[in-house]
Amino acid sequence: MSNLIDAYWQNYIDGIFCDGGAGRIEVQDPSTGEKLAEQALASVEDIDRAVKAAQRVYLSGEFADLHPMERGRMVRAMGQFLAENADEIKRTITLEQGKPLFEADAELKASIRFFEYFGAMAESIEGKTVPGDASRFDFTIYKPLGVSAQFMPCHYPIYILARALAPALVTGNSCVMKTSETAPLSAGWLARAAEAAGFPAGTVNILCGRRQEAGAALAGHPDIDHIVFVGNPDSAADVISKASRNLVPSIVEVGGTSPTIIYEDGDLDEFIDAARRGSYWNAGQFCCGMYRIIVHESRHDELVDRAVALAELMQVGPGIESSEFSPYMGPLDSDRQLQKVLGIVKDATTQDARCLIGGSRLKGDGSFMRPTVLADVTPSMRAAQEEIFGPVMAIMKFHEEADAIKIANSARHSGLMCNIFTQDMGRMMRSANKIRAGHIVSNQSAIGGAEIPFGGFARAGYGSLKGREALQGYVQRKNILIKM
Repeated sequence: MSNLIDAYWQNYIDGIFCDGGAGRIEVQDPSTGEKLAEQALASVEDIDRAVKAAQRVYLSGEFADLHPMERGRMVRAMGQFLAENADEIKRTITLEQGKPLFEADAELKASIRFFEYFGAMAESIEGKTVPGDASRFDFTIYKPLGVSAQFMPCHYPIYILARALAPALVTGNSCVMKTSETAPLSAGWLARAAEAAGFPAGTVNILCGRRQEAGAALAGHPDIDHIVFVGNPDSAADVISKASRNLVPSIVEVGGTSPTIIYEDGDLDEFIDAARRGSYWNAGQFCCGMYRIIVHESRHDELVDRAVALAELMQVGPGIESSEFSPYMGPLDSDRQLQKVLGIVKDATTQDARCLIGGSRLKGDGSFMRPTVLADVTPSMRAAQEEIFGPVMAIMKFHEEADAIKIANSARHSGLMCNIFTQDMGRMMRSANKIRAGHIVSNQSAIGGAEIPFGGFARAGYGSLKGREALQGYVQRKNILIKM
């Protein structure tokens, strides 16, 4: 067990840090495979207690009826607490999830930005008057949905949680957040931030629980009013199916196999710079990861050579050993995820794709994988149809512009993001118009800051997760008609 981190982490229910009714689980350091700490494990009864607490504080109006300015101040105070404890939080992220310290620093800064941005937006949700005749006056107002149940993944154990929590709170909802079992510790810092900011007991509840028990209980609980889910498509379908029995509105992101298109005039220097982050940042565990590389046949060989050179340049090791930005990659967050990625690579090579570099785990302890480049990938392979979620570039050729669009749209869950490398803005706009993705990026790989609208398209999910539009996903409209 590491002496760099607390040995035991509790859940946070109704304003109290508490043990779990289902006992404890071990959290492993993915760079060693050894026990890092223990985390309280929530039972079904814990979930019910958290939901009841969240419902109580919501119905009382103790938080929801505050002036929006007051809610905004409390949300911003959470961000300030995270900033004040940055060194410890970054260390927690790296030790439990594996990413280098410089990536944990970037994640934390982006997380703080959500509390700053949405906290400042508290007074921006305004209703409107509706024109009518002189006999009536009609207007709309917006109210919080109520209890927001939030299901969070492990690959960004602060960022994705902050992205869901900040807009929910600033709009007056109470929250019950279920973390992943793989990397649940960092969420404890959000609980501490909520306590420090002075939220009424029950407003913020953060628990770690197993999907089959605690997760199912939360998704199907009759007293939740809203769901935020970020994760894989199968889990999303399961959660939404349970919630649908109670007609619960939801925001969903299931990542997907976001395509990258390089046209014949694409700048390969820009591509390689983008791929350093898009393909290997967080060991490729990135919802908008550059896995599917669709390149014009005239640039294929050059791009392959450049991709292999980038993979050779990358160093792989424990995240705690790298605090400065460099071509450095940590482990995958679990051995389970590593085995999944290796299986996708093996499936491709058995179907005549070529593994030009990598494709295997590193010897020794930890869930480390070599940066990998696959060539001769076809659209029907798992590497082109599934979200790889690992440090793999799967490269495909195309001949005509229409072919690139067809390949880009061929994956079932391809609608989160698309990177397009071209100097022709006409081509860029034609492609952006036809590609089924919610976020189109020109000549780079970036999802932008808290202010940028972001969310799935088609089967990659629904609802906005960032920007002003995100606030609309946490409120419900009420129309009021007054007889004059």
